[in-house]
Amino acid sequence: MDLWFGLITGVLFGVLLQRCEVIRYDRQLGALRLRDMTIVKFMLSTVVVGMIGVHLLLDLGLVKLSVKAAVLGGVIPGGLIFGLGWGLAGYCPGTAAGALGEGRLDALWAILGMLVGAGLYAEAYPALKAGLLTWGDYGKIALPQVLGLNHWPIIAVITLGALLLFRWFEKKGL
Repeated sequence: MDLWFGLITGVLFGVLLQRCEVIRYDRQLGALRLRDMTIVKFMLSTVVVGMIGVHLLLDLGLVKLSVKAAVLGGVIPGGLIFGLGWGLAGYCPGTAAGALGEGRLDALWAILGMLVGAGLYAEAYPALKAGLLTWGDYGKIALPQVLGLNHWPIIAVITLGALLLFRWFEKKGL
């Protein structure tokens, strides 16, 4: 059942990506050049809605969070490689799958690159686990724990910040 739910929600997410035009190359390039904030608005909206929904379900006792450890040795190089790949291919994993679903075959190169990268990571993982992935390990922490606050005031501040950012983007025509 979990796999079917994942497949269905993944397809629905792909439809949203396509309908919002965030899988278009000019949108990707515009986001990387900070000239078109369509993708940023889409992603930030998704984060805010997801954050509110997950914490609401958590408070109702319907879900349990499984917070991953904050390991800078994995996050910083991983983020840099992800950004480099996005800039070179013009696709992130979600938009590449969406573009392929739309029939754009150039997305196959991006997906092939992601699979090769995942394979290389899997091969290097034993060595990385003993070295780089131990650097900057802060354990399983989250912002409410760091600040010593309930999660709802933090969610309110982030939501308000996102709304103000959207307003500023609209004023600037981004």
